[in-house]
Amino acid sequence: MKYVIIGGDAAGMSAAMEIYRNVPGAEITSLERGFIYSYGQCGLPYVVDGRISSTKRLIARDVETFRDKYGIDARVGHEVERIDVDKQLVFGTNASGEPFTIAYDKLLIATGATPTMPVEEGADLAGVHTVKTIPQLEDLLSDLTSDIEHVTIMGGGYIGLEMAETIHACGKKVRLIQRGSHVTKILDPELAQHVHDEAKKQDIELLLNTTVQAFEGNGRVERVITESGALATDLVIVATGIKPNTQFLEGTGIVLAKNGAVIVNRHLETSVENIYAAGDCAMHFNIVKERLDYIPLGTTANKQGRLAGLNMAGKCAPFRGIVGTSIMKFFNLSVGTTGMNEHMAKELGFEYEAYKLSARHIAGYYPGAQRLYIKIVVRKRDQQLLGAQIVGPAGVDKRIDVFATALYNKMTLPDLLDLDLAYAPPYNGVWDPLQQAARMNGRL
Repeated sequence: MKYVIIGGDAAGMSAAMEIYRNVPGAEITSLERGFIYSYGQCGLPYVVDGRISSTKRLIARDVETFRDKYGIDARVGHEVERIDVDKQLVFGTNASGEPFTIAYDKLLIATGATPTMPVEEGADLAGVHTVKTIPQLEDLLSDLTSDIEHVTIMGGGYIGLEMAETIHACGKKVRLIQRGSHVTKILDPELAQHVHDEAKKQDIELLLNTTVQAFEGNGRVERVITESGALATDLVIVATGIKPNTQFLEGTGIVLAKNGAVIVNRHLETSVENIYAAGDCAMHFNIVKERLDYIPLGTTANKQGRLAGLNMAGKCAPFRGIVGTSIMKFFNLSVGTTGMNEHMAKELGFEYEAYKLSARHIAGYYPGAQRLYIKIVVRKRDQQLLGAQIVGPAGVDKRIDVFATALYNKMTLPDLLDLDLAYAPPYNGVWDPLQQAARMNGRL
């Protein structure tokens, strides 16, 4: 049996390892257009200020390990350009410009996603960067010299905010530009305000409701042009989102979503026989929304890749779905979300109620108690949990994971009161903040 995997990172190599474990003698070929396998993209911002000493620390398994230890034909510099689904052939070009053709019995598309570049004019100037891969980060690091005094970041999502923190830690002045009315669009505005306050506290220049129209400079970026005028800068990082790498699937008959991501069923199968997809190039079933969604995260890529590999190996391993859980650090704040925020619930037509609460993350009388800001959204008719947003300096990760588990199991707000959660003054109050929210009578 010939297994071909397009993509050598989280989803692709998680699948490869499951095939290796479950199909003795399997012939596995992986095709990676870059030159680095299996690394932690989410750690990239923390290499900037030295919290992570080197990009090498982010590599889980190098390509030689896959080749020598597991017998996988792990190729680098191999870009796939098209697939013949009738003859079950993959075509592409290697780093030397030579064409290649590989036959498959089972094929996995795990090609990930590429950063978007919403600005055309001046995007090719030196000093304009995106950060999604190790080579891209190393290009940024080589450009981030002592001569660089001011950095402009476009986009107020995970990468934009994390890069703002680490660039600031390098002693640079940072401006963050957000097209919408608040950063962290996964939060409702009143929760996002805490992030705005933290940005101001840390001397991050925050420009909201601002659209970048062009970059200007003499060979190197010197100005960012907005509808309000020109803003001087020495370097730009664009972090406005990503798009699935699926352009090579044109003409295959594989069904794609509007955003270009591959539509898959519970077994990660595409609409074409013997072809699977997983990770940032694929759609994800959202348990809370009860529909396909696109929330590209490393956790989901690894899970989907593992299950795709099992299904390709002949096992029955359905992907139950996601609830949309994420967390990020921004200076002294942690921002955690799971499920839907109020804006999403309203947009999708849910009849909902929302509750918000401010509570201490541990017993209020114990030294070091910090304040959490919590907002919970529930379905109106039966109080089934729909989502939570939590912002604060400590204790966010614990509560967002508890709530995500409750969401996964379709619990209601009153059900939270029955949870047997750990209590001791250094760790919690008698009633956990989530349980305090469940006891509330006041409604938004």
